[in-house]
Amino acid sequence: MSGRGTDPGPTPEPATTAGSGPSPDGPAGGLSAGEELGATVAALTADDLSTGRRRQLLTRLVGQARTRGLADLFKPRAALRWIADTVGDVAPYVPVRDLATLRSHHGGLDGEALAERLVRNASRATAGVGAAGGGVAAVEWAVAPTLLSAPVLLAAETVAVVAIELKLIGELHEVYGAQLPTGGTQRAVALVQSWATQRGVNPMAPGVGVAAVLGTAARKELRDSLLKRFGRNLTTLGPFLTGAAVASYLNRRATRSVGDQLRADLRRQRSTLPGPPPVAP
Repeated sequence: MSGRGTDPGPTPEPATTAGSGPSPDGPAGGLSAGEELGATVAALTADDLSTGRRRQLLTRLVGQARTRGLADLFKPRAALRWIADTVGDVAPYVPVRDLATLRSHHGGLDGEALAERLVRNASRATAGVGAAGGGVAAVEWAVAPTLLSAPVLLAAETVAVVAIELKLIGELHEVYGAQLPTGGTQRAVALVQSWATQRGVNPMAPGVGVAAVLGTAARKELRDSLLKRFGRNLTTLGPFLTGAAVASYLNRRATRSVGDQLRADLRRQRSTLPGPPPVAP
């Protein structure tokens, strides 16, 4: 188990423990635009961010998103394509802690208790993104170029929420002993597909390659799932802080649903795989 979540893969990506990797606060230090975006998203997936810090990171993410095809975000199809491409770009940077690190970070919890804690924390984190996005939107409503900022904010919030849920998916696989691909790109593809289908990665299936994420069916699943999220995130643009409250609630509920469905599927997988019976939590 230990070490599967720490393989850096073929592309530079932050380490799999929280707080490590390229800092979104420091100088660029030669990082590409994609690496800077990945670092910001990775920081947004942390469990223990304050409201102010999460809003700061989301604002930075909005700024970074402006450089990635701003005009296209006014067209729904183009916006979904942009979000899908950006999720694919940042997925290799999402930090996934291995089982030993998870136990250490959560006071020795294991099994179902640890899985429940991870789902709870991820739900709180996506709720925090919704609240932060609503706060940013409340400011934007008072600024002249509101229509220019709104689609970028929605896209950035959607990417941040999906990244948190990708991290949750990877760590639930660790808890339930379901092996993920070890390469950075292959692991990212597996996480994205698991998110889109809300099913665990089948360790008995053939290896997942880059071609899989480019397949028509896989991309349609991803875009269909993103469409639901993007539509839900429209609540962020509610007047003043009502958008923050509604987006926070809906994000929390959706992440809880992702976690619960994945846990149920991973339990089924574990019960049907060959090998010794799992240790009771």
